[in-house]
Amino acid sequence: MKTKLLLISTIVFAPAMWAQSIAGLWNATITVGGNQIPFKIEFAGDGNNVKGWFFNGEEHENSTGGKFENNSLVLNFDSYASVLKATLNNGVLEGEYASTARPAAADSGARAGRGPGAAPLPFRAIRYIAEPPSKMNAPDISGLWYLENIKSSKHDEKAWQFIVEQKGPEVSGAILRVDGDTGTLTGNYQDGKFVLSHFSGARGALVVVTPQGDGTLVVELDGQHPQAGAIVGVRPEQAKAKGLDLPADFNQHTSVADPTKPFDFSFPDLNGKIVSNTDPRFQGKVVLINITGSWCPNCHDESPFLAALYDKYHAQGLEIVALDFEQGAEQLANPVRLRQLIKQSGIKYTVLLGGLTGDAKEKLTQAKGWDSWPTTFFVGRDGLVKAVHAGFPSPGSGKLYKDETNEFTAQVETLLGQNLKSQK
Repeated sequence: MKTKLLLISTIVFAPAMWAQSIAGLWNATITVGGNQIPFKIEFAGDGNNVKGWFFNGEEHENSTGGKFENNSLVLNFDSYASVLKATLNNGVLEGEYASTARPAAADSGARAGRGPGAAPLPFRAIRYIAEPPSKMNAPDISGLWYLENIKSSKHDEKAWQFIVEQKGPEVSGAILRVDGDTGTLTGNYQDGKFVLSHFSGARGALVVVTPQGDGTLVVELDGQHPQAGAIVGVRPEQAKAKGLDLPADFNQHTSVADPTKPFDFSFPDLNGKIVSNTDPRFQGKVVLINITGSWCPNCHDESPFLAALYDKYHAQGLEIVALDFEQGAEQLANPVRLRQLIKQSGIKYTVLLGGLTGDAKEKLTQAKGWDSWPTTFFVGRDGLVKAVHAGFPSPGSGKLYKDETNEFTAQVETLLGQNLKSQK
């Protein structure tokens, strides 16, 4: 009798014991324009408490809720108004990564990898299995390169920077434009080429780098990139010696129409209260006016840095005002994506809703030569703009990220150290 009861209990409870779990690290791909972009994704939890995250180097882009039931996965990423849906079958997760935002019919002028209404991206993943270290001899391409003859929409941008860190055949790095970088690209050397890729929920990239006999590189970007095709990479000293184009200066790319006039703004906060540059709380303060958007990956890179800067220097007289311009009217009516960005970045400074991205230039009348998301205007204690910084890199840009954040901080400290009397 006991044997029969044991047999029955085993049969009854076996399905629960055999239920598949998705917890752990996976090798995944998304397909963009026929190109498969490989990346890693990780999951934790089960049932109605599943979490997942994309990788951007050491940083994570975390989900904001999800579930895994009956081998069906739904994972929300409110920070980019997107959802991952997939089904697990025979150890393979297959589905799509899609935007949950409606198309922005009249909204233009913004660059984003996953804008409102973008077509769903086919997704596939298998369990991660660590491969033995490669013993392949790879040429050394570490360090800084300039990518020449690019087709940028930015008004004075004719070259990009390509930063590479290398350990044997393994490489990581980023392509840095005037508005920010690609996020951390990772890959290795195979068949005479370095193949690097990246996907963090909003921007994807597949980059193939082929070293040339003359010491240059041929850098190929996937077909969906605005700069699709081959670009020549040269060392900075070669570019300067040959009189080639140099990357745009982040501190000279944008200016103001009239430096003798204040940078005016007057927009609602997330509670509908109008906040203006003439409000008493900004008078006699150093104010960073940050042009941003919750759809913008480079703005996501910058927000935690600004949040930490504000926490450190607010008591000394620093104010930060983010003027947020959105892709899609629904994100103005109910800014779920922006609220999530504020939460995950730990933002305590002022955030205002400026409108749609396509209306930004018309509303920002003092901005001259402005075309980069994000851009920050440094306002002194006298209410006038003292400096402008275009774009923002991620930690994937290595030393250039450290240099830029140090320079950014030094500018704030300099302005804080100047009293109002000395500026008049």
